[in-house]
Amino acid sequence: MSQLKSIVCLWVIVSFAHTTTAQYYFYDDERLETALLWEAGGSVGVMNCFTDLGGRKGIGKGFVKDLNRQHYNFAGGFYIGALYQQAIGGRLEATFGKVSASDKVLEGDRSAARARYQRNLHFRSRIAELALLAELHPLTFFQSSGQGPSYFSPYMIGGIGVFRFKPEAFTGQEWVALQPMRTEGQGFAQYPDRKPYQLTQVNFPLGIGVRYEVSALLNARLEVVHRILNTDYLDDVSREYIDPALFANNPAVPSAELAAQLADRRRELHPSTLTRAGEKRGNSAHNDAYFTVQVKLGLHIGRMKRGL
Repeated sequence: MSQLKSIVCLWVIVSFAHTTTAQYYFYDDERLETALLWEAGGSVGVMNCFTDLGGRKGIGKGFVKDLNRQHYNFAGGFYIGALYQQAIGGRLEATFGKVSASDKVLEGDRSAARARYQRNLHFRSRIAELALLAELHPLTFFQSSGQGPSYFSPYMIGGIGVFRFKPEAFTGQEWVALQPMRTEGQGFAQYPDRKPYQLTQVNFPLGIGVRYEVSALLNARLEVVHRILNTDYLDDVSREYIDPALFANNPAVPSAELAAQLADRRRELHPSTLTRAGEKRGNSAHNDAYFTVQVKLGLHIGRMKRGL
C-alpha cells in the first residue's frame, strides 16, 4: 500500500511541475490547450470473474472459454488523469462492483463438468479497487507532421492496484463471510502450507480501450480491463477438502458446524456423501481473476477559449 501511495504522489508532483505551452485545439480555432491535458470522469459497466466455480460444459477451459455470462454484475467508478500530447497518460481510478459464481449453472449437464455441479459451491463478493494506470495511444506516434489526432484513438492501459474483497456464501437463511471459516484449513497446524488469505491485496490491471472526442469538453471511452491477481481465493476455493472434524479443534473458527457445512455442500444434493480429506475441491494451478467492461465519460480540464 505504501508503494502505491509513493507512486501516486510522484505522479501528481511530476504532472504539476511540468511546464506546458498552449497550442491550438486540433478540432477548431476557438480553443487552446496545453500539452498536458487533465481529465476527470466516471464509468459504468459490468464486472465478471474467472474462478474455480461454475464454468462451461466439459473439462475446464481457459480464459473466456470458461466464462459464465449469467454472472455479470454492475460496476462503476470515477477517475482523474492526464494525457500528454494526446499520446501518453496516467490515471488514478476507483472502481466498485461485485463478482459471483455458482456451480448450479451446470445443473442438467451430463459432461465431465457434472462433478463441478455436484460440488454445489457458490460465492459472491463486493470489490473495491484503487488503481494507478498508465495509458498509451499508439496511433499518435504514427501520424504525419501537421496531421491532427483522430476523433477515435485506440489505446492500451496497464498498472498496479489495491483491491478489497470479501467472499460470502448463502446458507439458505443468511449470507456468511467465508474467510473466517477457514474452509480449506487455512492456518491449521495440520496444513502449514495453507496460510489465511488477506482480504486486501495487490492486483495488476491490463486492458484496451478506444477514446472518442465528443467535444472540446467531453470524451467517451469503451474499455475492457482484466485484473491479474496473486490469490486463488477470490471465491474461497483452491485446494482439497479437509477432515471436517478439524474445524472443532481450531479456536479461530467461529462455528465448527457452519464451517463444515460451507466447506462441503455436496450433502445438500446427496445427503449420504462423506467428506474425505484430500479429495479435490478446487484447482490451485491458476490464480483467480476478474475484469470489467465499462463505458466512461470524461470532462476535459484546461481547454480555454482564445483571448481568455
